[in-house]
Amino acid sequence: MHTAIGRFLQYLRVERNASELTTKSYREDLALLADYLAESHGGEPPAPGDITVLDLRGYVAAMHESGYAKTTIARRLASMRSFFRFGQREGWTKSNPAKPLRSPRKGRSLPHFLSAEDIGRLLQSPSADEPSGLRDRAILETMYSAGLRISEVVALSDGDLDFPAGVVRVRGKGRRERLSPIGSYAVRALQQWLRMREINQREASGADSPVFVNRFGCRLSTRGVARMLEKYLKLTGLDLRTTPHSLRHSFATHLLDRGADIRSVQELLGHKSLMTTQIYTHVSTSAIRKAYEKAHPRAK
Repeated sequence: MHTAIGRFLQYLRVERNASELTTKSYREDLALLADYLAESHGGEPPAPGDITVLDLRGYVAAMHESGYAKTTIARRLASMRSFFRFGQREGWTKSNPAKPLRSPRKGRSLPHFLSAEDIGRLLQSPSADEPSGLRDRAILETMYSAGLRISEVVALSDGDLDFPAGVVRVRGKGRRERLSPIGSYAVRALQQWLRMREINQREASGADSPVFVNRFGCRLSTRGVARMLEKYLKLTGLDLRTTPHSLRHSFATHLLDRGADIRSVQELLGHKSLMTTQIYTHVSTSAIRKAYEKAHPRAK
């Protein structure tokens, strides 16, 4: 089975042009399945063609008993379906044993976001007197200004910045590229940080140079950004449930609250499907409803 998983991952990278993050998720999901099957079969996992629906039902039941979130179980089921579908194409298996399994029904929770006032407090919290503060403010301003994912902001290189046009080139999910506008606050914060970075770094920068670097001059990691945000949340007393993705949620919610149309927000977020963007209309409608109930004399 491990050989089959390796070939499937190669197919994702070469034929599907899947990102490293996507490939990593599939690898982890399928490795956990192989571990379960090896344990349940008393040694080595069976060949893909010998795996049955009952085997996979047992795995799903074990995940439920272990308390895994419905979203996690649904993602692992999707990974299994893709793997066995590829197995059918390659002739390893005659059927897809994961196909009959139903994904758990997921509750649609509204995304957590910050108010415009709280966003302002957060963006002002990094110190402008320190190099790390200038970098951190530039990261936060850019993420909120362009609605970037954490993976997208750390992947930015100097050649992706176009200050005269006020846009950045972003590499999103599935390696899809888009141009995202950035506002004057983000442009100013980026320019201040880049001037400081040039002073502190030893080598000349080029188009491929990472925009955001750590104290060793290497590209900043997603974990580094998450730790940085946590520091400023504690400093400002803001909700600790806030994650880097909450800035993206806040970006979308604030745009819709101020009249942006959903198609434009979809393009700005880089969503492939409008369905993904529509959750923000629920957030926006909720805010409108509260304002209506508060202001209208006969709302209640």
